[in-house]
Amino acid sequence: MKKLLITYIFLQLFALLGFARVTSDDVSTNSDVVEMLNDTVKEQPLVTHPTRKWMNQQNTTTDTIQVISLDKEKFKPNPMRSIWMGAAIPGFGQIVNRKYWKLPIVYGGFLGFAYAISWNNSTYNTYKNAYRDMIDDDPTTNSHIKILPRGYTIAMIGESTYQNILKSKQDSYHQYRDLSIILSVGYYAVVLLDAYVDAQLYDFDISPDLVLNVQPTRIQKENHSPAAYGLHFSVNF
Repeated sequence: MKKLLITYIFLQLFALLGFARVTSDDVSTNSDVVEMLNDTVKEQPLVTHPTRKWMNQQNTTTDTIQVISLDKEKFKPNPMRSIWMGAAIPGFGQIVNRKYWKLPIVYGGFLGFAYAISWNNSTYNTYKNAYRDMIDDDPTTNSHIKILPRGYTIAMIGESTYQNILKSKQDSYHQYRDLSIILSVGYYAVVLLDAYVDAQLYDFDISPDLVLNVQPTRIQKENHSPAAYGLHFSVNF
């Protein structure tokens, strides 16, 4: 009985030793596999994703376009070219300066003066012809009768009075016509001056960084004279 018990114990110990050896071999095998996988990952080259590469190229292209657009925005008109082009074609100086919003004002002013000159000249000619027809001896010329107000006759107004009215109207509208021509020439000069000044001050800094500082100051005089007090003005560009 004792021999069987000893034999059984011996077999159990032998089995435990065998299992422990197999387990250690498995662990070492797993460690070798992990090391092989790590070496494989290290040896693989870094592959750049094609989508990311395309996005990088697109960003570079966008930056280049932005730089080109910034260069095109650096525009500085030539003042002499603006004034000469504006003198040749009214309003063209504002086009050269790229101030297109001023064109309705420029051409609207010219149209207004053109209408004033035309209307005053037409009215002046009407009263001039009427006055000449009244003072001549030709009975067939009667334009002075056609411009009489409705319900009035020369006999009601008086021939001498009506003649003076026609002469006064003729002189007045003659002056209005000449004044309209002079003002239109002045307006033409103002348009040229605007184009020239606008081209000169095209890149003038009008940003909020322009600061005017006003502060009290003490002015020290010489020869032991008493100091004076005043204001100090400074402009920061």
